[in-house]
Amino acid sequence: MNVTRRGLAALGAALPAVARAQGASDFPRQPIRLVVPFAPGGTTDIIARILAPGMQERLGGRGVVIENRGGAAGVLGAEAVISAPADGHTLAFFSITNAVLNAGLIRNPRLDPRTAFTPVSLVATLPMVLTVGNHVPARSLPELIALMRERPGQLTYGSSGTGGINHLGAHLLNMRTNTQAVHVPYRGAGLVYADMMAGNVDFLVEGIASQAPFVKNGQIRALATLDRTRNTLLPDTPTAIEQGLADFEIMNFMSVFAPAATPPPVIQRLEGAIRGAVRNEAASQRFRESGAEPAGSTTEEFRSFWQAQLALWLPVVEASGVRIE
Repeated sequence: MNVTRRGLAALGAALPAVARAQGASDFPRQPIRLVVPFAPGGTTDIIARILAPGMQERLGGRGVVIENRGGAAGVLGAEAVISAPADGHTLAFFSITNAVLNAGLIRNPRLDPRTAFTPVSLVATLPMVLTVGNHVPARSLPELIALMRERPGQLTYGSSGTGGINHLGAHLLNMRTNTQAVHVPYRGAGLVYADMMAGNVDFLVEGIASQAPFVKNGQIRALATLDRTRNTLLPDTPTAIEQGLADFEIMNFMSVFAPAATPPPVIQRLEGAIRGAVRNEAASQRFRESGAEPAGSTTEEFRSFWQAQLALWLPVVEASGVRIE
């Protein structure tokens, strides 16, 4: 048998591709770890647990196990995923904090989501709303903006922690409207609500689902929803866009990422399982009851969405001057 050097080289180049294809054909070969970089009980954890059974069903019954790795602004969870083999059996369940904001907040190439991870699917979006305490005289978004201009640096906004979406969302509002307000970080949104009701902090940008009960009870006041369209939980609250702030959208989102070197056929298999799980009617209803809008995107749709979010938020992070060491 006459085998040339060129033929051997071609055969050698083809073998990894064959191995990858074979690896994808019998995927998954073991239970999948879906790493949530937050403690149990929060919105991210709840959405992941709604997703997991549907994924498992569509992956041949292999277990999809939620693993909570909270701490260090999501860094511990991210490290757990990139330290695992890039074979699709360990995945990250990321919010906007991990997928976007940490790219600017954490200056560590190993943990940069743009290079360390590859997108699989957008699972759900979480629309947000801007609320004020009843002690604030503003009754609309333009009135709040006017108030901040009249009293630069005197109004305050709360957040569940420095560098999170509610902190940077309010910072974006100040940037877009050339206003100033003082950030007051808390250890959770629940503490912000209590201080808003007590008149100790003025406004908050946070998810609609968590704020709607307080708004409906008259304990705080909603000035603007931060999506393109009004939300069914607060149908009488106009959007920021309706009130003259063009293209002003703020949303959190939940998504699945894999380590960057995961083979494309495995990504495709995971994408199909996630899309099917999210689009199940019962699961979609549970997402909405938890305050999330189901998405279930293709990988390319999610990649496009993710790039747009990075383009929006990284300049905001840079302007804020916030860094996480």
